[in-house]
Amino acid sequence: MCAKTDLVKLFTENATKVGAQVHSIKNLSEAFSYVMDTCEGKEACKLLLSGCEEPLSDDAQAHCDLKQQKVIAAPEFTGEDGKELAALCEEHGFELVTEGMRQHLAGVDIGLTHCDYGMANPGTLVLNSNSEELRLTTMVSEFHIAILPVSRLREDSDAVEAEFTKMVDNSPSYSAFITGPSRTADIERVLAVGVHGPLELHILLLEDN
Repeated sequence: MCAKTDLVKLFTENATKVGAQVHSIKNLSEAFSYVMDTCEGKEACKLLLSGCEEPLSDDAQAHCDLKQQKVIAAPEFTGEDGKELAALCEEHGFELVTEGMRQHLAGVDIGLTHCDYGMANPGTLVLNSNSEELRLTTMVSEFHIAILPVSRLREDSDAVEAEFTKMVDNSPSYSAFITGPSRTADIERVLAVGVHGPLELHILLLEDN
């Protein structure tokens, strides 16, 4: 059994090797600040309606301009935490989406989620995604920012087996293992990142013990 500091080090090393960015945070306020800074620093998602690259009527152009507002999807964040996040989004001029993800299948800049467990070897996140809102958030966002409590770090798949079994015990169940950003090489064996999912994966390790 690895000590907590060893697990954090191993997880960080392995997650970084597969392209994830790993940072430590002390509380959710720090996580929200990270989300704001990351969203502020990225370009607005450029997935526009077909034809928006050509000269348009005034009404159509106004629609395309609206598509440039940055969007943060965070379906799990409600209550006081949700209010804090909403206030920050309003302050920065970002649109916050907490439901109805089917209406936002293009143009989501940041997807913010909690994660259930992390496996230090091989640097993988475990996410119970029974909610369609949550599944879509992790799939259609350009950047996925995942919050993982340090207490939920485990050494490997064997160490999380019993807990994972409980997660999937109630059928139907949908759980995801996330290792780095989305990548594929199924077209002429050329590696492409962000084709079937997020272009970037940011993991925030929350000190909770």
